Amino acid sequence: MNIEAQRFGKVAVLYGGWSAEREVSLKSGQAVLAALQARGVDAHGIDAGHDVVERLKAGGFDRAFIVMHGRGGEDGVIQGALELIGLPYTGSGVLASALGMDKLRTKQLWLGAGLPTPAFRVLESTADAGRAADALALPLMVKPALEGSSIGMSKVWQASELAAAFTKAAGFGPVLAEQFIEGSEYTVAILGERALPPIRLETSHDFYDFDAKYIANDTRYHCPCGLPPEAEAELKALALAAFRAVGARGWGRVDVMRDAEGRFWLLEINTVPGMTDHSLVPMAARADGMDFEALVLAILATTLGQEAAG
Repeated sequence: MNIEAQRFGKVAVLYGGWSAEREVSLKSGQAVLAALQARGVDAHGIDAGHDVVERLKAGGFDRAFIVMHGRGGEDGVIQGALELIGLPYTGSGVLASALGMDKLRTKQLWLGAGLPTPAFRVLESTADAGRAADALALPLMVKPALEGSSIGMSKVWQASELAAAFTKAAGFGPVLAEQFIEGSEYTVAILGERALPPIRLETSHDFYDFDAKYIANDTRYHCPCGLPPEAEAELKALALAAFRAVGARGWGRVDVMRDAEGRFWLLEINTVPGMTDHSLVPMAARADGMDFEALVLAILATTLGQEAAG
């Protein structure tokens, strides 16, 4: 083991879990594990089940790299468990993780902080969906409030589609209807205290859905994103402000739309973004001159000092 790797001690890479994003998490986790081991880190993969705390305590680990997407891994649950046993971990803490996973409360917080996010309504029935269409105008995005990876999301063009979209999203819990912003979609990766080069997303789909993210080969990623320097600086500053408003730390990703008038609108924050070959944070890091192994080490290095702080 080299000297740089030694400072991390024994590392648990937590992936899998029990959320709807389990399969993506397995891929992310394997990529992170391989990268850490290639750099000489004493890293061990754990497909996290409900016995994960016992396995971590028995394993004698010094820190954890969390790559569990969705519920259980990205919502403060695993973070709280790690706090309880005193194990440093990557990414945001309990509160920021819970907030970031909840699209409704994230948007409410951003509005309270004076940050721009599309208008929305909470849906509890198909009747609510109809009223949201009247209030916000079509098209709408209908989405689960507590899922990631665009799972359960629909773009609704006609009122006749609202009931099916609500039913689809409601299978995953609370539902939001959100004003659709016509324009370009951007994502900004955050590493430590800085924003990495933004990426502009281009897809042939109605929106950047699960298939466009993880399966399709025709999705295009533009980095440099093509914005004028002053607009790119504005985008990066907005993403950092959104990240900090939620209380996030370490690393993450903020998704943003830009409308026809050039105004930016915050969509959501991801506190444990994907780390697969289709993923956006590694892409932004490459544009910043950092390969995947260096990125993974940099994320892990954000855990150093947590022992003293804790």
